Amino acid sequence: MNTVAQLPFTQTHVLDVAPALRLLQSRGKVHRVRTPEGVPAWLVTGHAEVQQLLDDDRLSRSDPGGRDGGTALLNKLLGPLADDHPRLRSLLEPQFTPERLEPLRAVVEKLTEQHLDELATRTPPVDLRPALAMSLPILVLCEWLGVPAEDKGRFSVWTQDAAGVQDPERSQRGLAELFGYCRQLVAAKRQDPGDDVISRLIATAGIGDTEVVALTALLLFGGYETTVARIGTGVLLLLTNPDQWAAVRADPALVPATVDELLRRSMPNPHNGGMPRFAVTGFEIDGAAIRAGDLVLLNIIAANHDETAFPDPDRLDITRPTAGSLAFGYGRHSCVGAPLARMVLRVALSRLITRFPDLRLAVGVDELKLRHETLVGGLVELPVTWGPR
Repeated sequence: MNTVAQLPFTQTHVLDVAPALRLLQSRGKVHRVRTPEGVPAWLVTGHAEVQQLLDDDRLSRSDPGGRDGGTALLNKLLGPLADDHPRLRSLLEPQFTPERLEPLRAVVEKLTEQHLDELATRTPPVDLRPALAMSLPILVLCEWLGVPAEDKGRFSVWTQDAAGVQDPERSQRGLAELFGYCRQLVAAKRQDPGDDVISRLIATAGIGDTEVVALTALLLFGGYETTVARIGTGVLLLLTNPDQWAAVRADPALVPATVDELLRRSMPNPHNGGMPRFAVTGFEIDGAAIRAGDLVLLNIIAANHDETAFPDPDRLDITRPTAGSLAFGYGRHSCVGAPLARMVLRVALSRLITRFPDLRLAVGVDELKLRHETLVGGLVELPVTWGPR
């Protein structure tokens, strides 16, 4: 294409791909764009191309020229580990095995029921975002990581601040507060270890406190904001597709497949750029000549709505095969925390549907808005009601 598109594209509906992104995708797989900061980049929208490049050594998270393509926050969180992916995975993967996560399931179920018990005492309409989506993931992370529950409100504020895109000073302050807290937490766990992730990381041979602090901050940050967003948009998708809500309500065995389809379908984000990578060598893809040093944006949203991979991609179909979904990345760089995120979403949705079978939106979907102030996006609010119409 000769025309250079300007990011971000206007998001006209909370659940749909931005029209300009959809139009661009219909014209090809790789496009010239400019980031909101004016940086030239390549935007990759085809499913096959995004999948290939997610696991391609010709791209790196770090820019040899020192520019910030959107990777600065991750680099600040992880430090040297950001460029040592094999070591990063080797440290984290043992914490996400079925043997480690299965005992946590009972905790997630108990916490979910407590939230829904409290919800049942309230007079609708109720905003489901603070009532469930924001609170449940925090408590699960507290239990899993070994964070005192009384601190949940503190680090949730810091992670939201750190993810901010509109106020760099606030983002930096949130990141500093998060790291300061994690240092104190790691020091306390070294003195008094427990049966939790932080204590197990500390006990790992060859790892120092600096790395444990970085991993703790990463897990708090990555495990919270994304899960909050996915609970909200997932519930909204089901409420706006009552036939799918009815189907999973009638057959709880459909819950795992429902979660995977919701993850594929619930990706729209007001920033709609993509996962930033930098070319370490020149190469060609779909006719585009990528040069060494070029910024390449891998658009997971567009890839998961590519009709060549998912026929009628905008339709929610909980029986759809979703093995090709890139919601958690792909290959060596797939999200190591995917098993935990899936478990929380499965428990939350299955119990919500069982306890509130007649749940419905309390406002028109056109009244809902996406959060523009954070990298992750998600809904500003989700007012719901139940009971007699």
